[in-house]
Amino acid sequence: MSRVEIFAKICEVFRYEFDDNSLEIGEETTAADVEGWDSLKHISLIEAVEDEFSIRFTMLEVNGMKNIGEMATIIEERLK
Repeated sequence: MSRVEIFAKICEVFRYEFDDNSLEIGEETTAADVEGWDSLKHISLIEAVEDEFSIRFTMLEVNGMKNIGEMATIIEERLK
């Protein structure tokens, strides 16, 4: 799966979780950039992304993610 495809799926998950079909995310998007992205939403997002890609992030990975780009990189590595 290409990085573009990964981003498209991540974007779908975020739009669903935030109930906002106009939500746009990019490599540098962080919780500070998205209204309503708090600690509880973060847990929901991680679970939804894991389900979408049939993967599980480690706690170290989750704690180390600084932005959506880093999340996509981890997913890309797992899907190889």
